[in-house]
Amino acid sequence: MSSRILYIDDEDDIREVAEMALELDPSFVVRTCGSGREGLAAARDWQPDLILLDVMMPELDGPGVLELLRQDPATASIPVVFITARTQAQEVARLRELGARGVLAKPFDAMALAGEVRTFLDG
Repeated sequence: MSSRILYIDDEDDIREVAEMALELDPSFVVRTCGSGREGLAAARDWQPDLILLDVMMPELDGPGVLELLRQDPATASIPVVFITARTQAQEVARLRELGARGVLAKPFDAMALAGEVRTFLDG
């Protein structure tokens, strides 16, 4: 059975690497979006099993996207994992308090990304 993964990040090159890395797992179907607004629409329409969400984005940042996802009954239960360069303990705790299932460090290890995402899907 396949799992739908939505990756939202404003940096094209990082989105591309993430998409290729995630597609190493043949059970993942991956979509990417370059902005928070685009990501919200995709989440509503496509109903992914997990959203990987960049924290720092222009206009609408990751925490803002998560808040809007939680307010919409169509997307409220989709698990979200933040991807951020800021991985100090208090920052990770803050993101978890917002309702994130987890936090991945950026830059991520492309070879390990699919396995890490699988762990978040299973748990």
